[in-house]
Amino acid sequence: MPPSEPSATPPPALTQGDFVRLLMRNEPALRAYSRSLLPDWHLVDEVIQEASVTLWEKFDQLRDEAGFLPWAKVVVRFKCLSVIDRLRRDRHVFSDGVLELLAEEAEVFDAEERERSMQALRSCLEGFSPPHQELLLALYSGEGRVTMLAEQAGKSANALYKLLGRLREKLAACIETRLQKEAL
Repeated sequence: MPPSEPSATPPPALTQGDFVRLLMRNEPALRAYSRSLLPDWHLVDEVIQEASVTLWEKFDQLRDEAGFLPWAKVVVRFKCLSVIDRLRRDRHVFSDGVLELLAEEAEVFDAEERERSMQALRSCLEGFSPPHQELLLALYSGEGRVTMLAEQAGKSANALYKLLGRLREKLAACIETRLQKEAL
C-alpha cells in the first residue's frame, strides 16, 4: 500500500468580521481609485456601494487578506465601467483606452502615495517621545489599551484621550508638512 501524502491544511476561512475590517481599511484607496475613473463623487459613492455588495456576495472567493485590495479594485473597475457605459451618451466620457491608462496610473500613484505617506508617518513618529509614541499607537493595539495606559500613569482615560487628540493633531500637521516639502 503506498504511503499517503500529508494533506496541506487550507488557510482558515475569512470571517464576516474580516470582511468588514478589510473593507473599512481599504475603502479610502478604493474611493480614490474609482474617482480616478469617474467624473464626480456622487458616482463614486454609487460605485462603492454597489461594489461593496458584490464584494460581500463573493467574499468566499477570497483566499487571503493580502489579496483583498487587488481583488476589490477589479470589482470596482468593472462597476466603474458599468456606470460609464450608462453615461456614454455624454460626450465628456473618456474612451476605454484612456480609462485603462487612467486606471493603471491610479494604481501606480496609489502605491507611491501610500509609501510616501507611510514614510512621513514613520519619520514624524520618531519625533515624539517613547511614551507619546506608545499612546499614539495604543488605539490600534486593541480595545482597552488607552484605558490601561491611563491606569498605569495614574490619570483618567478622558485626560489621556484629550492628550491623544492633541498628539494626533501634531502628528497630522507633521505628516502634511513633510508631504508638502517633498512635493516641492
